Amino acid sequence: METPDFGIVYVVCGSVEEAESLAKLVLEHRLAACANIIPVMHSMYWWQGSLQRATETLLLLKAPYAYYEQIEQLLKIHHSYEVPAIFQIPITQGLIPFLRWIAEETAFDY
Repeated sequence: METPDFGIVYVVCGSVEEAESLAKLVLEHRLAACANIIPVMHSMYWWQGSLQRATETLLLLKAPYAYYEQIEQLLKIHHSYEVPAIFQIPITQGLIPFLRWIAEETAFDY
């Protein structure tokens, strides 16, 4: 299977302020063209043997697929969680002018 050109990097943050800070960092490095912040997400998860509940913030970054490793490294350094949820969802189809915009804003050769 051919690697897609673009992806959505999914990042769970502890607060809106953290999501904004991480988004700004990634955007200033031109690793993503856009960040969406969804301020309230109710989470339930297992952590260290017990079931947890939390209110968290979702950060979505639209970026070239090939930039994921750089984005992950940058986020791991600055994220407040010990084991943050950071993963990439491939964009397999999309409006061509929108995908070109991502490429232009990140200096990606598309």
